[in-house]
Amino acid sequence: MIQLLQVVYNIIMQLIRIYEIALLVYFFMSWIPNARGSSLWDFLVRICEPYVGFFRRFLPPIGGISFAGILAILVLGLIRAGIGSIFSFLINLI
Repeated sequence: MIQLLQVVYNIIMQLIRIYEIALLVYFFMSWIPNARGSSLWDFLVRICEPYVGFFRRFLPPIGGISFAGILAILVLGLIRAGIGSIFSFLINLI
């Protein structure tokens, strides 16, 4: 049972890391004007914008600069830490 929990934990952590990388690429590509027409950009908009858009509703741009992306990555890090704590608790419980 512990091995199964560790495998599930590793899969979830890898997916979160991949999503963090996708977010970083999305943010960097948003600074490049010609990147917005690419198929990679379209893919990243579809997977990143719903999550980042949630934070844009609560944190409007300040001085023309959006800090929603930073908040989104910070919250994702907190989620990752929380999931780690939950799985650690479950493994110690068993």
